Amino acid sequence: MRDAGEGAPLVHDQDVLSRAYQQGRLVEEDFALDRAPDLLAQQGTVLWLDLYRPSHEELAALGERLGLHELAVEDAAEPHQRPKVDHYDTHLFVACPAVGLDGRTGDLETTEVDVFLGRGYLVTVRKGDGFPVEDLLKAWDRSPELTARGPAYLLYGLLDTLVDGYYDVVQVFEDFYDEVSEAIFTERPIELSKQQHWFQMRRALARFHRLAAQVREAVSSLLRREHATIDTTLYPYYQDVYDHVLRVTESTDALRDLVGTIVDTNVALRDILLNQVMKKLTGWAAIVAVPTLVTGFYGMNVPFPGHGQEWGVAVAILLIVVLSGGLYVAFKKKDWL
Repeated sequence: MRDAGEGAPLVHDQDVLSRAYQQGRLVEEDFALDRAPDLLAQQGTVLWLDLYRPSHEELAALGERLGLHELAVEDAAEPHQRPKVDHYDTHLFVACPAVGLDGRTGDLETTEVDVFLGRGYLVTVRKGDGFPVEDLLKAWDRSPELTARGPAYLLYGLLDTLVDGYYDVVQVFEDFYDEVSEAIFTERPIELSKQQHWFQMRRALARFHRLAAQVREAVSSLLRREHATIDTTLYPYYQDVYDHVLRVTESTDALRDLVGTIVDTNVALRDILLNQVMKKLTGWAAIVAVPTLVTGFYGMNVPFPGHGQEWGVAVAILLIVVLSGGLYVAFKKKDWL
C-alpha cells in the first residue's frame, strides 16, 4: 500500500471506479482519484467515485482532498454501520445495505454501502461483493436529463437500485412460506434439518425487517425540507423510494404475521395428531385389558364356578371375544381406532 501523499494515488486503481458528468452526459470515466479536485473545479461537473474495500488511510486521504468530516470518514471505515443519514455542513453521509437471501440455507447476506454526497460529487464505499454496480450504471445512463440535476439524482438512483433488491428478498420469503404452509398439513414428522431451516429463515426475516425499517427512517430523513442538500425538484423521486421501502416493511410485517400463524397452526396440528394417537393407544389398551382381566380372574388359585371344567374355559373365551369385540365396535364408531 503506497502512501497517499502528494503525487501518489489515493487508492489502488483496480479498487476504484470513477465517472465525470457534464450536463448529464458522461464525459470521462476510470480516471485516477488524484484528478478529482481538478475536475470538481470545472463548472457543472458531477463526479462519481466508487471505492471497493478501501483502508482507513485511503479514506482519510480522500477525505482531506474533498473536505469530508472526520466522523463521517471514521463511520465509512468501520464495518457494520446501521442504515442512517448524517448531515454535515458541506455533505451528507448515508449508510444503506444491499441485501440478498439464500433460500436454501436461510443466510441473509448484507453488503454495506456508504455514501458521501457533496456539492458536485457522490462517493460510494462498498464493503463487499453483494452489490455489483452494473445495474446502477444502467439506471443512470437511461436518464441523462435527470443525471444533469447533480449528485442528488445519482444518490436517488443508488437508493432505488438497493431497494429494488429488497423486493427480490421479499419474494424469496414469500415463496418459502408458501411451501411451508403446505408442508405443515402433512402427517409425516418434520425432519430436524427442516426445522432448523425454518428457524434460520424466521431469524433472517426478523433481521431483514429491522434493516428495512431503518432504511425507511433514513430515506425519510432525506425528505425533510429543512435540509437543503437535496434539490426540492428531486423530492418526488425520493418519495418514490420511500414508498417502495414502506411497501417492503409492510410486506415483512405481513410475513411476520404469517410466520406466527404458521407456528401456531403447526403446534395446533401437532396437538391434534398427538390426541388422535393417544386415543388410538387408549382404545387398544382398553381392548387388550379385557383378556387380561378375564384370564386373571380365571387364573385365581381359589375354587369358582367352572373351575377345572371345560365349560369354564369356553365361558372365559366367550367373555374375551364378546367384551373385546364390543369395545372395538364402540371405539370404531367414535373414531378412536
